[in-house]
Amino acid sequence: MPSAITIKQVPGKPGQVYYPLEKITLPEPKPSENQVVVSISAAALNHRDLFIRQHLYPGTTFGVPLLADGVGVVTSAGSSPSAQQWLNKRVILNPGTGWKDSLDGPEHPKGYAILGGTKTNPAGTLAEKVLIEASELEEAPKGLSDAEAAALPLTGLTAWRAFFVKTGNAKPGYNILITGIGGGVALMTLLFAVAQGCNVYVTSGSEEKIQKAKALGAAGGVNYKEQGWEKKLQGLLPQNRKYLDAIVDGAGGDVVSKGMKLLKAGGVISVYGMTISPKMDFLMGAVLRNIEVKGSTMGSRKEFAEMVDFVNKKNLKPVVSRVVNGLDLAAIDTLFDDMKNASQFGKLVVQIDNGSSSSKL
Repeated sequence: MPSAITIKQVPGKPGQVYYPLEKITLPEPKPSENQVVVSISAAALNHRDLFIRQHLYPGTTFGVPLLADGVGVVTSAGSSPSAQQWLNKRVILNPGTGWKDSLDGPEHPKGYAILGGTKTNPAGTLAEKVLIEASELEEAPKGLSDAEAAALPLTGLTAWRAFFVKTGNAKPGYNILITGIGGGVALMTLLFAVAQGCNVYVTSGSEEKIQKAKALGAAGGVNYKEQGWEKKLQGLLPQNRKYLDAIVDGAGGDVVSKGMKLLKAGGVISVYGMTISPKMDFLMGAVLRNIEVKGSTMGSRKEFAEMVDFVNKKNLKPVVSRVVNGLDLAAIDTLFDDMKNASQFGKLVVQIDNGSSSSKL
């Protein structure tokens, strides 16, 4: 029977507890007519997995495999043609269900059900096998290793919607600022924006991360820990376009007060996360300059397909920070440590099947 890793319940209050990892055995999955079984080759962490271990994520539960990102091979399929067509194919999994194609948000009355670690979805990718609807699969991009393919789904989808759908400024020659470079979503946004022909700028508290971002195509970057970093950034902008067209932000904090001084009138701040605080100020100065702040989270099944198609056409490779091998609790714990310490540059990956291709990074 297949193994998986979940969190183990121990006493503690949300935000103070840190649930240990636990290895469990799952029943052998049996696909219904339109389902398939994916033998997972590699899976990747997201910040939500750390929040689940801290009981800071809605619907946190026990006994459900962790992680939403995964790549693998379809080893069993239901009887329908739509399921059978996936047999023996290398696939990536849409990280959530309940959102088909609406621009506004999930259509399902119960909302969006993300894979991994919660009551809303029984499946997770930190497992040897996953049972999933055939309609939630895309063929894994052929140019990606298993580690790179596992790094793509959730961050790629989130970055796609935040940049292409929400900013309205994903155009060649436009100036885009990406805050907090180093995390998976920020790096995928960087890859997308560079491929789209934008002038991309980044912020980070680490000079090393800024230099790595420039190596990936960023036009420049500034350290947000420095006083007056926004003036330094303005000095980096092209002479014929001394303003930002959009900001893609995952931190919150003072992004409006800083950003409104840099953005064009009517500029957009697309916010896909608020790691600094669940609250941030919106100032009258932003109102007077018609600055728009738009929330953005994950994306639809349609957007997932569009994102994968773009990655294929542009031959993009997600950045992988570190890979550990096997369902080894101690080794996987070190990936969570990287995330807690914000030391990663790119995605943190578990190579579940040691016989599959390793990361090229």
